[in-house]
Amino acid sequence: MAVDLSQLVKAYDVRGVVPDQWDEPMAELFGAAFVDVVGARAIVTGHDMRPSSPGLSRAFARGAAARGADVTEIGLCSTDQLYYASGALDLPGAMFTASHNPAQYNGIKMCRAGAAPVGQDTGLAEIRALVEGWAETGGIPEIAERQGSVTQRDTLQDYASYLRSLVDLTGIRPLKVVVDAGNGMGGHTVPTVLGGLPLEVVPMYFELDGTFPNHEANPLDPANIVDLQKRVREEGADIGLAFDGDADRCFVVDERGEPVSPSAITALVASRELAKHGGEGVVIHNLITSWSVPEVVEECGGTPVRTRVGHSFIKAEMAKTGAIFGGEHSAHYYFRDFWNADTGMLAALHVLAALGGQQGTLSGLVAQYDRYAASGEINSTVDDQAGRLAALKETYRGREDVTLDELDGLTVTAADWWFNVRPSNTEPLLRLNAEARDEPTVARVRDEVLAVIRG
Repeated sequence: MAVDLSQLVKAYDVRGVVPDQWDEPMAELFGAAFVDVVGARAIVTGHDMRPSSPGLSRAFARGAAARGADVTEIGLCSTDQLYYASGALDLPGAMFTASHNPAQYNGIKMCRAGAAPVGQDTGLAEIRALVEGWAETGGIPEIAERQGSVTQRDTLQDYASYLRSLVDLTGIRPLKVVVDAGNGMGGHTVPTVLGGLPLEVVPMYFELDGTFPNHEANPLDPANIVDLQKRVREEGADIGLAFDGDADRCFVVDERGEPVSPSAITALVASRELAKHGGEGVVIHNLITSWSVPEVVEECGGTPVRTRVGHSFIKAEMAKTGAIFGGEHSAHYYFRDFWNADTGMLAALHVLAALGGQQGTLSGLVAQYDRYAASGEINSTVDDQAGRLAALKETYRGREDVTLDELDGLTVTAADWWFNVRPSNTEPLLRLNAEARDEPTVARVRDEVLAVIRG
């Protein structure tokens, strides 16, 4: 029987509904294929709090061991904790999570030793082909060599200690911090990472519950940080932090309960990383982060490098350029000191250190990094992505006051504004992001572009 994994294997990971699209026998095949493709004699695995995660992770380990690889299981962890283990142990890794997706989903984020990403062009296509072939022929081929072992190891304290070695918070003024873990893995990592620091942590939804009883674990959706905003105001807190389901992304709320844009956080952290490295270094930013990011990087003596949206592009550019830091509009933050991998927790430590190292408010601190008016990401459902993009290009390419580039979708830039429109890889959507020097201009540009997209 032919097996088609096209809906399960995405550009950067495996993700789908359990058990409709995949199950434990399929996870076992993925474990075996992963070992074959990366050529591993040993690997490390971890999983989030979803009900299906422990079983899928164990099945993956069985498949890996069947192909002769020793498996170190670190159990419950955040995705960046798995990246830490991959880096510190110098082992390929597999994290079982569907990040912010609803409870019925699960997935695998895979990496080579040193947390180097595995995507379509770096092994995932080959893994998919092996799994499809073995599923058709009845299972994993037997190997003559020894079976691998499966052992358990706790890395939480080591992960926390490593992060705290990168950012010193011991001398900051006391801060009151509300943290919304969204019933995700932040509830597992935050107490250990932030424990013992001059912080009064007010926990929200720290109970690990993969059914997400309070709200979706996707802080990028404004509806999911409403509880945090309200609690920050009620508590008179200095700052609010929200983590997504696998706790690799961190969103920040100021003392007024207002969201702080990930671009402002990128600029703030970039300034600190550049200062740590003597004012020199490359900082990566994707093409829909704010103009303020490259401006701040240059003001601090660094070199900004613009890249496509997506962690595989950011990580590839970081490896190529030796960049010290990278940031995305989606609140993914990447650090050379963290094997070029993304960790929202390390970004959060930087923000806490910056806030606690001075006497002002967070809103006052980030004002210098938040310089422009932005539309936010606006999705439009379209029948013909390529046709609508072509219509946009035709609308703007004859104008003398703008430049066009197609690094990722279409970006149109003028003296006082820019916009980018990108097609979704998985849905019939076009995604618009626009920015300008003031609110009336960004509103005008937004409406003008949407009229073409939806026309």
